[in-house]
Amino acid sequence: MFEILEALLSSTLEYFPALLFATLGATLCERSGVVNVGIEGMMRAGAFCAAVASISLPTPVGVMVGMLAGAAMAAVHGYLCIRWRSDQVVSGMALNLVALAGGTYLLEALYGPNGTPPIQQLTRWHLPGLSEVPLLRAFSGHSALTFMALVLPFAFHWMLYRTPLGLRLRAVGDKPHAVATLGLSVMGLRWLAVVGGGLLAGLGGATLSTAVLDRFEQHTPAGLGFMALAAMVFGRWTPLGGFLAALFFAAGSALRIGLASSAPGLLEVVPQGFLMALPYLLTLALLAFQGQRTNAPAALGTPYEQESR
Repeated sequence: MFEILEALLSSTLEYFPALLFATLGATLCERSGVVNVGIEGMMRAGAFCAAVASISLPTPVGVMVGMLAGAAMAAVHGYLCIRWRSDQVVSGMALNLVALAGGTYLLEALYGPNGTPPIQQLTRWHLPGLSEVPLLRAFSGHSALTFMALVLPFAFHWMLYRTPLGLRLRAVGDKPHAVATLGLSVMGLRWLAVVGGGLLAGLGGATLSTAVLDRFEQHTPAGLGFMALAAMVFGRWTPLGGFLAALFFAAGSALRIGLASSAPGLLEVVPQGFLMALPYLLTLALLAFQGQRTNAPAALGTPYEQESR
């Protein structure tokens, strides 16, 4: 029994960081009042650029390149939505389509349809104190990004609820005109949140290609960005709520992998497609259970117009 739980926990911790980083990126962006359904595209850009950069550069440098790629995609989103007040949902979906088509074209043009060449994965940390402890040794053998993902939500919560910057970011998503009366830049704060969210989404994508896999593949990130949006909504637009939701969804992915590997006879009874869809079915079930209960920022999706004060 402990072996099964240990395997599920280890697999959960493998997929959890990428989902969490994307969830926190979406939370940061939408807390400022800017809808961001383009997280999937930002993750794809981050995963592709991180893998390509890691072919000739050290992998940690490749991760930073992936973060910058996500931030660049977010800057386009910010330019359209903040500067030109475009429809935020349409802008995000357009970024997803551009990332899907552009990533596919560049992958096939440069490396072929099977993916980039293998790269050196991020170093995995084996913790001496935990390696011999049943169940807890599941925390050993992961990259530094996994441990970062376990700490970052708490630091993010502290920043958002215990610092002046966090207060301003939350206020600009609820009462942007009140923020403007204090002499603060609504546009500047939203730009900061959107680009910061893109950095985190790019980090989530880079985690997939440098820590979970050792390459960029055609289907990456396989809908993980949309799952991150669901985790953000289910977590009520809070870092700790998103943390728990991302952990639950990652456990769903681990359960799907565990069922397919530990019970191969199950595939004769349950279609493989159902197991592959299991994490997404859990996402839909939780969102349906949540219903109309939401803590979305009051000004979410509303472009700021200074002259309308």
